[in-house]
Amino acid sequence: MNRVYVLTIKYRFGDNMGEIHPVVLKDDTNMVLVDCGYTGFLPKIEKALTENGLSYSELTHVVITHHDHDHMGSLADLKRKYPNVVVVASEKEAPFITGRQKSLRLKQAEEFQKTLPEEQKAFGEAFCKVLRDVQSAEVDHIVNDGDIFDWCGGCRIVATPGHTPGHISLYLEREKTIITGDAMAIEDGKPVIANPEFTLDMDSAKRSLEWILSCGAEKIICYHGGVYKII
Repeated sequence: MNRVYVLTIKYRFGDNMGEIHPVVLKDDTNMVLVDCGYTGFLPKIEKALTENGLSYSELTHVVITHHDHDHMGSLADLKRKYPNVVVVASEKEAPFITGRQKSLRLKQAEEFQKTLPEEQKAFGEAFCKVLRDVQSAEVDHIVNDGDIFDWCGGCRIVATPGHTPGHISLYLEREKTIITGDAMAIEDGKPVIANPEFTLDMDSAKRSLEWILSCGAEKIICYHGGVYKII
């Protein structure tokens, strides 16, 4: 049986509460986790899996849509604890996930830091430290736009650049469902570009969002915002 599970991971950020939505694809052969949260979030994801009747012992793959810290922060911990899980990422994102190239988000944050007023510099430096502390992990399987997996009856890798250059989404055509990572977010019930202030290529991000909304999917699953249904 093919199932798509949308996890809800809640956390505190300063005085506010936040949540993210990793996704699990489950069929008779594979169990695939799409993105794995911030550094230290492995226990939270394990708990969410258990609450959905799932177990990490069944996990076969983890797909990283892009190398931001809230999507790959727990990857190194996951790989150490579950070494047989296959890590999947795009060719363009892999060098940043493995640490062979410096994180583009860290480069961006360091440039922002130079322009911050004095009263914001401590926060900026703390954010840079969070990014520097993300542990790298090896990528076992490189994917590119158009690659097909048999997960849940058929899953196509779609290049959705903009937020980062190698960002990917996963399109389950039989299920008419697309998992967008940060290529789209939901705010006030509406589809938007995720964190436009951090988007590295706004023109590409706009094209990716337009494609997502017009690709024929009836259900769009966003890491930030959850499920958006097209009626």
